Formats: sequence, C-alpha cells, structure tokens
Amino acid sequence: MNLSESQREALLSKIEKTVSEEFHDPAFDKRAWENIVARHRQGIVSASSTEAFEKGIGDMLHELSPKTLGLLSKTTPINPRNAINASFSAQQVGDGLRWVFQDILPEGVAAQAGAKSGDVLLTAAGKDMRPASLTAGEPPFEMSNAIPMTVRRGALDVTYSLRTGDPKYKDNPYSDLKAITSSTLDGGVAYLRVSLFPGKIGIDFANEVDGLFSGRLSGANQLIIDLRGNPGGGIGGLALMSYLTPERLPIGYSKNRKMAQKGLHPSSLPVFDKVPRSKLAIPGLALKFMKKTSVFLYTEGQGGKAFRGRTVILVNEHTTGAAEMLAQFAQENALATIVGSKTPGRLVSRSATKLDAGYRLIVPVAAYVSAKGKQIEGNGIHPDVLVPWSFVDAVEGKDNQLAAAIEQVMH
Repeated sequence: MNLSESQREALLSKIEKTVSEEFHDPAFDKRAWENIVARHRQGIVSASSTEAFEKGIGDMLHELSPKTLGLLSKTTPINPRNAINASFSAQQVGDGLRWVFQDILPEGVAAQAGAKSGDVLLTAAGKDMRPASLTAGEPPFEMSNAIPMTVRRGALDVTYSLRTGDPKYKDNPYSDLKAITSSTLDGGVAYLRVSLFPGKIGIDFANEVDGLFSGRLSGANQLIIDLRGNPGGGIGGLALMSYLTPERLPIGYSKNRKMAQKGLHPSSLPVFDKVPRSKLAIPGLALKFMKKTSVFLYTEGQGGKAFRGRTVILVNEHTTGAAEMLAQFAQENALATIVGSKTPGRLVSRSATKLDAGYRLIVPVAAYVSAKGKQIEGNGIHPDVLVPWSFVDAVEGKDNQLAAAIEQVMH
C-alpha cells in the first residue's frame, strides 16, 4: 500500500482532529498537541514509504501519550498476548539477554504450536530475537501469519510454527482462544484460568461462567482465579466479579474528559449492573448507552457461595485492562487475596476511529476509576502476597506462583 502525499495529509488532519476532540485527559492541552503535530508534519507528509509514514505517526502519538494512543492497520504488529496468546520475560541466559516464554494461555496459538513456559526464544521468522534491556517491551507480532520459531528448551533447540489467527474484532485484534478453562487441583481447589474477556459485552463468557458455577464448580470450597497474561477485553468480567460477593456492590466507573472538566458526580452516570445472557438484549443496551463513554458498573448479586473468603487471584506484569479491574475490585472489597507480581496499570476505555486506507486510530476516551476513587492507569495493582515469576522453576516444569496461590488458599 503506497500512500500519496494528499492521502498522508488527510490522514494526519483526521488524526489531529480526533485526538483533539476525544482524548480523555482533563488536562489535555490542545495548543501543545497542535505544536507536536506541527513538529512532525513535514516528516509524516513527505514520508518516503508506508513504513516511514507509520513510524512518523507512531512517534508523534508517542510524544503525547506513550502507551495509550496508536495507529492500527491489518499489518500492524501487536503485543504477543493478543497475537500469539503468550507473554515474554527478558532474562539473562548463557549467551546474553533473551526473550523467554512466560505465560502460555491454554488452547491459544503458542500452546497449540507446542510452546512451553521457560522456552528461550532464539529466532522468529528468521530474525534473531533479543531484548535491548531487561525492561524492554515485549516483541510484537503480526496477525494472520505463520511465524516459524526456534527456541532453546534445556539443551535442545526446538523449531515450531505459530499460526496467528485472523482478528475477529478489527478494533481490538487478537487470535481467538478458549477464554476460560477450569480444573480441580490437589486438595479439591477449584482453578479457573481466565485468558481473555472476549467481546464488548461478554454474553457468551457470562453464560460460560454461569455454567461452571452451577455445574462442576458448584461445590467448590476454595477458588483460584488465574489472570496471568490476560490482556483484558470487554465487560464480561462483571459476571465473574459478581460471583465473588453475594451483594450488589459498586465496582467503578469510566470518566471522560467532559465529566472531569465539569466536575460531574459519578452518581449521575447510567448504571450497568448485569451482563445480558441473550443477544436479544443488545438493541436495548445499545439504546440505553448510545454514545456514552462514561458508565458506572455494579455487580449482579449472586447469593452465597462456599468459596467466598477462601479465594485467591493470580496476577502478574502481563495482567492488564479488564483483568486489572477484576483484581482491583476483589482487593478493595477484601473478597480475595491477590498473589503474584505487580500489574502494569493499563486500564482506560478506548475508541477506534476509522480512517482512510484501512487505518484505525485507537484513542483513550475515558479513564477508569474504582468505586473507592482509585485509578489503575499508570499505577497498577500491588499483590497482597508478592511472588515474582521464576524462570529457573519454569525450565524445570514448575509454576512457583501457582504453588504459592495453592498454599495461600489452603490456609
């Protein structure tokens, strides 16, 4: 795809206008943003290639907001949790810094290819893969591709191919996988691995949660909810939060720029307190919440459950978005013990604006604030029991964080 100069100019103008109108920060400085655009305009409009154009836009957006703004196209590489259903940790190994597989989400792209936690990534698509530092961001991958990989597993080099899926949602692309899996661990502990909150509303997810708690988990006395590597998603997590408390409790609300600037009280917001279990409810929801970026969330009220008071939630540095919302709600209301490592603090409501030439602009339109007034974005969640992930244990086939969660829930 080769863009003409007029196309690049038109795209830049629409991006400038969209950010000016929708960016959520109440302290947004329109003049400062216009100055950022002005500094980057010449390089963007006169870019010699599509790659140079996209890099110029990316640099410009990064200057305003390093983590929440982005330009998205069909070929844009995205984070590995979405693209290959796995996460990486930068580790010092025998030949220097390397990416190491950390979270392998069940039945996802990496799991189906045979990847294992602790695999040391050597090459991907023929390229040597090394992090620039121990704190480097994870390597992104394109969707709709076959990605040959070579990893070191113990003393052996192993090759497999990861086939990333075609994105179901263009606004939030990810390779599809089973969102929730369950099992019973030693000692009768119920274990839920929640890999994603699929869909914007999460009807299918909510129905699956209902089925688990009315079926195989109906007699559970202890519960572990594993959110490690979960990139977030839609609002379906409200159904799972509702099983943690018998009451109808406030969860939190999204606050857009208009609400913040006018000082509007959260009580004035429309309330969302039940994930529908049928798609027939969607038209009514669309009418009630049409064009609203600020809503207040409440749990559904699910009655008594035996595991309440003996619940552990596992999180790590790859737990983001709606998964952080769930963990924060449980922690603030003393409904579960949070075990693992600190989450990164990435939770804002985003909107995807269609641009020309197949591009979309991802813009944060509302910040999430808990019912008790705390904001996750930029802060993250500190676990009650800190347990950093162990690469050494992973190489030996052990999960030290899960072991700590089991110990915690049994006491």
